[in-house]
Amino acid sequence: MAPILPLLLALVALVIPGPGGAQVSIHPIEAFLPLGASMQVNCSSSCTENLILGLETQWPKREVESGHRWKLFELSDIEEDSKPLCFETCGTIQSSASATINLYSFPKRVELDPLPTWQQVGKNLTLRCLVDGGTPRRQLSVMLLRGEEVLYRQPVDVDPKNPKEITVTVLVSRNDHKANFSCRTELDLRPQGLALFTNVSMTRQLRAFDLPVTIPKLNTHDLLEVGTKQKVLCSMEGLFPASEAQISLELGGHTLTSKSTNHRDLVSAMALVEVTAELEGTQQLLCVLKLADQTLRAQRTLSIYSFPAPALTQSPPNVSEGSQVTVSCEASGGAQVVNLTDVLSGPPSPKVQYTLKAATAKDNKRRFSCSAALKVAGQVLFKTRTLELQVLYGPYLNESDCPVNWTWEVRTQQTLKCEARGNPPPTLNCSRKGDGAPLPIGVVKSVSWAMNGTYVCHAESSHGNITRAVFLTVYTKTNVTLIIILVTMLVIVLIITAAIYFYNRQRKIKIYKLQRAQEEAMKLKAQAPPP
Repeated sequence: MAPILPLLLALVALVIPGPGGAQVSIHPIEAFLPLGASMQVNCSSSCTENLILGLETQWPKREVESGHRWKLFELSDIEEDSKPLCFETCGTIQSSASATINLYSFPKRVELDPLPTWQQVGKNLTLRCLVDGGTPRRQLSVMLLRGEEVLYRQPVDVDPKNPKEITVTVLVSRNDHKANFSCRTELDLRPQGLALFTNVSMTRQLRAFDLPVTIPKLNTHDLLEVGTKQKVLCSMEGLFPASEAQISLELGGHTLTSKSTNHRDLVSAMALVEVTAELEGTQQLLCVLKLADQTLRAQRTLSIYSFPAPALTQSPPNVSEGSQVTVSCEASGGAQVVNLTDVLSGPPSPKVQYTLKAATAKDNKRRFSCSAALKVAGQVLFKTRTLELQVLYGPYLNESDCPVNWTWEVRTQQTLKCEARGNPPPTLNCSRKGDGAPLPIGVVKSVSWAMNGTYVCHAESSHGNITRAVFLTVYTKTNVTLIIILVTMLVIVLIITAAIYFYNRQRKIKIYKLQRAQEEAMKLKAQAPPP
């Protein structure tokens, strides 16, 4: 702000003729001063006889200097516009001269009313600015600003003794969040050769918020089981500013430890609830969202239940082949057994049993399934447990599991596939009669002539043992070919021999028949009578 300096406009002194041409004058005749300033006024006269010279004013004055026909006065604490008067008495004639003093002052107070703590987007905000003091009013104006943007401008044209209130209404948007509002006055003294003086109120920052008409969204299951961990999520979109929103989760009156996320216009809170037996029953899940001076709540009723899986057991735990075994399924906690494998359906009950009179090897690893049902909050829940029956049997070494005869070609890669069945699983090893040379089972081996022989395979478990002989024959493709050739040649020789035999036999038969015919002819000729 420019320093406050008095502006004295010294014009031609006002001269009022007195008797005998005497004149009184005042200097300066016009002054423009700051409120409360001091100034000097010079009163002079042309009177030459019996002169009485003085100054009339309502402000404190003192005579600074004087001469034969002049006096210099100092006025102080000038508080308002006024017209000081120089007067003289020249003999018996009185005359006077006046000056004009105009004051200027800056507003004592420029104040913008406090803004609400929060203002909702889409609502009207009324800005009020109070201007107290400031002259001359015709050269004073006031503005309401948003940042440097002028929202409203108005001259202050009322009595300076009365404060001036200026109001303007603004429709709040999201862009107004954290905007600075202020009130500024301008006192334009440039026409008087001074400057444009401004006074600014204290800046007020607006905090705007926006909330949808909905409530937060709670996302979780309505049924929670004791002993589990359940994720609970509460979220809300369309709010502003999301970064200043606070969101929390409560279950059964206790605040949950949650992780909050604020992003753009979305805020959410996620908690992992460890469902304990103390919470069993009906509990209220509450989501509380706070933004500005608003609080939104979403509530959901949860049913927390305990539902152990049914107990599925085998009695006795280990049963031998041919013995009786019982499979039992038992539900607890108010649940009912609704299904057990191989048991005809009947009314639900806490316990169901199934008995095998004589378990067989085929029953080993037979799967039983048991289902139990529990009604919670109008919904029927199911739990299923399975059991694999254990029957002790064997060991067995059947032809399908371990063939007796094996024929392997020498120098080929072969694997002895011999498997013993039984529960518990038996151990199996094969060794050659006589020297006890082992024959690995399930291992790829290169066949040699030394492997030829009879082997004894022995399977053993805690439930028993069994032995089976296995014959391993090693051959080569060359021997087979020779045998085939020899057999073929033998067959050919036999065919030729048979053909020769049948040929000679037929020849002999023909010769025999021819001889008989000749003999018959000679007999007939001998028996014929002579001519």
